[in-house]
Amino acid sequence: MQSTNPKQLRAEMKDYLDLAMKEPIRIQRRSGDCYILLKEMVYQEMQDEILSLQRRLLGMSDVVSGQTKEYKIGDKSRLDRLTKKK
Repeated sequence: MQSTNPKQLRAEMKDYLDLAMKEPIRIQRRSGDCYILLKEMVYQEMQDEILSLQRRLLGMSDVVSGQTKEYKIGDKSRLDRLTKKK
């Protein structure tokens, strides 16, 4: 990951945007605050992965707390909601 400061980022914005297409850029201010510049698609993929992991965690917590029902072979009640009513 490349690092830069705001002054250098402003001076070479095009180059840093091109570089951000390939890898995240770390921008550090004098105050010590840090920011990351990255391609929007990468950010969206990260958000989607976080959402997926949160859903899995909620599902696992339901299993651990016993809030699930056992599925038995031949039990059509779960499948009824997926089939279209004619």
